[in-house]
Amino acid sequence: MRSQFSARNVSLSQLAVLFLASAVAIPALAQAGQTGSPQSTPPSAAQQRSLSVAATSNTPAKEGFWGRVNPFARKKWVKRQTDPINDRLSELDGVNAKNANDIKDVDGRAQAGIRQAQSAADAANQAATAAGQQAQLAGDTAKGADSHVNRLNSTVNGLDQYHQVTEADIAFRGGLPTLSVTAKKQLDDLAATVTGHQGYILEVEAHSPAAGSVGIQNSGRLAEAVKRYLVTEHQIPVYRLHAVALGNAQVAATGDEDARPARIRTSSVHIRLMANSLAAQEAPPSQGVASSNGAERP
Repeated sequence: MRSQFSARNVSLSQLAVLFLASAVAIPALAQAGQTGSPQSTPPSAAQQRSLSVAATSNTPAKEGFWGRVNPFARKKWVKRQTDPINDRLSELDGVNAKNANDIKDVDGRAQAGIRQAQSAADAANQAATAAGQQAQLAGDTAKGADSHVNRLNSTVNGLDQYHQVTEADIAFRGGLPTLSVTAKKQLDDLAATVTGHQGYILEVEAHSPAAGSVGIQNSGRLAEAVKRYLVTEHQIPVYRLHAVALGNAQVAATGDEDARPARIRTSSVHIRLMANSLAAQEAPPSQGVASSNGAERP
């Protein structure tokens, strides 16, 4: 409706312009006819304006910023103006989408790297824990080995370290190498203390009051009689018996080096039971020292 009204106004304007142009042109033509001058006069400035207005009214109006005469823009013109903006916005949307994808990809790789690093750290922690346990076990093993070495050192140091367990004096009448009932009882009691034990030796010292070689020979026969009885009657190994014939040599008492040696007045054999650290079982308990008459003395 509004467009029709506008078109009607345009037509009325054109008619008014034509009327005015005719009113101006008629007197001019009449004056020209009256003068009779063959030479035409140039149109006045008013006439020129009228003619230009008439010519302008017959030509279609050019499209301006707001269209023809409509102050509202057309859709095509708006589309032409907004297409570059839309293209730029689409480009920006694409850039933003690409940046979002890149950020997502970087974040995913970062999370994967963090998980991988955490897994590696957990594995390293487990390996460190296992290494600590192995080190502790190795330390315990080393301590056990050290204790074992110390025990071995103690054993080796005690290879030739013997200590006396008990002793007995076996008396012989008349210097004859014959064992009496009392002497046999003493040897039986001594042999009973070493039954089932290891790491012991028996020191046998034979004495005779005779001087010189005679005394040595007599004491040797006494030592052989004692050894023979222990081997045959109690199965004591020969290598555990160490005998020496001393004759009438005076020997100081064991453990009392400052005491004067006693003079040999009777034929006898002195036996000492010695044990060391190589004994497989506990050393036999200390027994009282048997005297030459068979009575036990402290």
